[in-house]
Parts: sequence; C-alpha cells; structure tokens
Amino acid sequence: MSNLRVSDTATLVRLLVEGGVEFVVVGMSAAVFLGVPATTLDLDIVHRRTSDNIERLLKLLASIGAYYRHDLANRRLTPTAEALAGQGHQNLQTNYGPLDLLCQLDDLGYEELLPRTILVEDGALALRVLDLPTLIEVKTRAARPKDKLALPLLLATLDERRRRDGN
Repeated sequence: MSNLRVSDTATLVRLLVEGGVEFVVVGMSAAVFLGVPATTLDLDIVHRRTSDNIERLLKLLASIGAYYRHDLANRRLTPTAEALAGQGHQNLQTNYGPLDLLCQLDDLGYEELLPRTILVEDGALALRVLDLPTLIEVKTRAARPKDKLALPLLLATLDERRRRDGN
C-alpha cells in the first residue's frame, strides 16, 4: 500500500505563509482555491527562486519531513537548494501529504506568473493563486488525460463567473 495520502492543503499553505515563503498556488490546487468543484491529492506551487526564499523553503521542508516521493529505492531523499533553484519539478511527500514544488510552469517562473494571479484571502492568510484563464491555458497546453478531464469544469466555472460578473 502506498504512503501517499491526500494533502492537508490548509496546513501546508498556512505553514508556507507563516514561514515567509514566496509562492504561487498552481494546478488543480489553484482551481480548488478559485471555487472550481474539484478535488486534488496534492498542493502544487511555483516558488520564487531567490536564495533567501529557497533558504526559507528548505527550512520549512525540513520541519515537515519532506522527501522525494517517487524514489523507488525509498531512500527518503530530501531536496537541496540546487534542486529548488533549478527548472524541474520536485514531487515531495510531507507530514501533511504531497507537496509539488514547480520551479517553473510552462517556462514561466514566479516573477512571470505574478501578474497572472489573484490574491485569495482566508482569514489572516493571504496567498497568490494562478488565475482561471491562465490555468485553463496551461491545462490545454499540457493535454494530459487528467488535464483534458479537468478542462470542462474549469471552463464552466469561468463561464459562470463571467455571467455572474456581467463580463
């Protein structure tokens, strides 16, 4: 049986924000924050790749027991500053479930994604979430089966918002 479990997204987000990590929520995690009637097993983020932010992120990851979840030898390898400063995806397991760190999304880093985000506030927490039109573009380009399945929900939510807002 796999040790993969559904992410405690609220706790992961709270810990990231409290740890001062600069990040944008992307993927189906963003969809959920935007009110799309969907679920996801993990939290997907694009983090800012500055040395200070990577240091804060590494400190947080160590505190929540983060390790690479797709290591077939089950060595519980942990991420490094070099990996987090790169361009790949870091698929991690934490004490609070899966956390996927994307250094880039469609060749766009944190700074390039910021203008395509909205601020979502939940009580004392405020976080940046990829906007719905951009999320639809990304999922359309990815064209993986799971992305194709998500598109009707994303498009319907966008249409409903536009009708509601009169746009």
